[in-house]
Amino acid sequence: MQRWLFRWGPAILLMGLIFIASSTAGSDIPDFGIMNFVFLKGGHLVGYALLGAAYLHGMIWQRTISRSRAWTAGILVVLYAISDEWHQSFIPGRHPALTDICIDTAGGFLGISCLHYVRKRFLSVVGRD
Repeated sequence: MQRWLFRWGPAILLMGLIFIASSTAGSDIPDFGIMNFVFLKGGHLVGYALLGAAYLHGMIWQRTISRSRAWTAGILVVLYAISDEWHQSFIPGRHPALTDICIDTAGGFLGISCLHYVRKRFLSVVGRD
């Protein structure tokens, strides 16, 4: 159980945090003025980059990352992004946006790529790969 929690705990935590953030009513979201777009969409990108990396972390129990696991993590990101936008359709002052799904997907694949790069680099430095 501890091993499973170590692998999947970060993904579960991030999904919960994203769900809570998506549950915020539109009137309660702070306005950052001219930087509003950057903060809100940047939040999507960073949050889903972390989620993509967390999904991949949950699926890798060997030294190498297979393409199929990376794609599976990406598909999970897309499905969660879609479900998140659907969830927002029930929140007052919020609405689903295809743009957000695209940003979330890009962030997810960015996180997956970064984790893959870091693991590959780390394993080559310590001589385990």
